[in-house]
Amino acid sequence: MATQPETGQPKKGGVVVLVAALLALIGPATTQLVLTEIPMEESGRKVAVTVSPQAGTATITNISGKQYLRVYLDMIGVATACDGLTGEGIMVGREFTEGQCAQMLVDRLTADGARVMACTPGLALSIPRRDHVRYAALSLGHHVGWPTYCASTMRRQINAGQIRAACTSLTWFNKAGGRVVPGIVARRKREQAICLKDAT
Repeated sequence: MATQPETGQPKKGGVVVLVAALLALIGPATTQLVLTEIPMEESGRKVAVTVSPQAGTATITNISGKQYLRVYLDMIGVATACDGLTGEGIMVGREFTEGQCAQMLVDRLTADGARVMACTPGLALSIPRRDHVRYAALSLGHHVGWPTYCASTMRRQINAGQIRAACTSLTWFNKAGGRVVPGIVARRKREQAICLKDAT
């Protein structure tokens, strides 16, 4: 696994990001969950998140853990930065500020969230008790890509109202580079535990 560069120590205060579009898509509770949990899952860092629906903003404060502001190669050689961001604009040699990383994460989650919500009417904000499964679906869609999520058994089960089964199907996505990765297995189990809060 490549060595991941980090910035210094955890900072006091936090960065303010615009989340109005994300709030409109997935609601305040799910926004709080994704902005808190995805940094932990992607970078192993703990953050405190305060969402202000009225202002359409969130304040994200790094409590502990590494902040990957410089692009690095992940375990399968993919250029990665911030909290697991890959793809467009992420190239070895680039560096980002903490604020840029936070806003890019929100922007990616908004784009992924739009696709996940569009293919999963069973996650609609009008349906009660969907915040936790909505988080799990978006976390999966963000991690494996929305096309993979939208073709998944998990998505079909959510739409059928089979939430417990959907939370189990989530755990099937446990590979990177064609092999089962213990860290991904553990991540899926943590996401499943959150997902199941909507299955009772």
